[in-house]
Amino acid sequence: MSGRAQASAGELLELVRSGRATTRGALQQVTGLSRATVGQRLDRLFRAGWLREGAGGPVDSPLGGRPSITLEFDDSHAVVLAADLDTRHARAAVLTLTGEILAEHGGTLVIEDGPDAVLGELGRWFAELLEKAGRRARAGEVCGIGLAVPGPVDSESGRVVQPPIMPGWDGYDIRERLARAFSEHTGAGRVPVLVDNDANLMAYGEQRTGHPDCSAFVLVKVSTGIGAGVVVDGSIYRGIDGGAGDIGHIRVGADALCRCGSYGCLAAVASGGAVARRLAENGVPAASGSDVRDLLTAGHVEAAALAREAGRQVGDVLATVVTLLNPGVLMIAGDLSGTAFLTGVRELLYQRALPRSTAHLDVVTSRLGERAGLVGAGALVVEHLYAPGRAEERLLALGV
Repeated sequence: MSGRAQASAGELLELVRSGRATTRGALQQVTGLSRATVGQRLDRLFRAGWLREGAGGPVDSPLGGRPSITLEFDDSHAVVLAADLDTRHARAAVLTLTGEILAEHGGTLVIEDGPDAVLGELGRWFAELLEKAGRRARAGEVCGIGLAVPGPVDSESGRVVQPPIMPGWDGYDIRERLARAFSEHTGAGRVPVLVDNDANLMAYGEQRTGHPDCSAFVLVKVSTGIGAGVVVDGSIYRGIDGGAGDIGHIRVGADALCRCGSYGCLAAVASGGAVARRLAENGVPAASGSDVRDLLTAGHVEAAALAREAGRQVGDVLATVVTLLNPGVLMIAGDLSGTAFLTGVRELLYQRALPRSTAHLDVVTSRLGERAGLVGAGALVVEHLYAPGRAEERLLALGV
């Protein structure tokens, strides 16, 4: 750690949370701080309710002695709210600071109704979820809100940028509206709101939960549209303005009109929405990716054939993605992420990509399912609020 003698309470918290140093002695060794200084800074974290003492650790000395008391991040002092928006459906949840879901709700929420109506309704959902989780009387314990949206997001401002499937949302101040809706429905004060792309947050949740040692992780969400989330060295890779991973608008040579206004986009021919349109043209009732998912679950033969073909088209594009990024895990998620689609992806991916690019690649499906975006959104808030610099600011605000 640079500037060892100046290590702050926030930096000590980070060492404990990451597992790099979980005793007072280990913190002294890593930071170079004196025993007294470590004790003073830990005292601030204890008073804030952010740390607790755990069980005694092993005795390192061959001469014996008392075991070292371990230090643990105390996730009981606050909760996080998270929501994951799709085009016609949303999920919301109350989570602990370590990602456990305490209460959740899913239901119809049409993104085309516009940000004011949708975010206002989310505020109502949050109030009901806090009551369901037994925390309504303590809405002040909410430390932040994370929101996943199906469009490119400028992470600095939290605003979506020219989203193809979110009419009326371009440039809208999502953070302010959702913070206000939360306050209006719970009576609690304003809390920080963080917004990111849904595929990014799904990738973040899945990587942290199931593949923490994977240094290059790619998740592809195929639902009404197609998007990818990339996690490199434990951090979301967003590009310079939030546009990284938007593979649904790579041109694949077809003449189909995409919702973005261009022709030949991958999403126009291989997304859940595209498969639904082809089924509808053939007389099969389907209007969205979720309808296709239901047909696939029911064993519909034509839906399975179209899903496999869509998988081949996506797999052709992913051969380039894998060659460029050389990930250790490629995860397929979303409405189409069943056997038929995955089979199609593998067929073209392994056919088109160089063997070296796939030699150590695991192609898998989602572990968290519909909860991935919620878990990722919650983790985004926690990592933001308890990062060393931000944690130090919050400790000062708390007066400790």
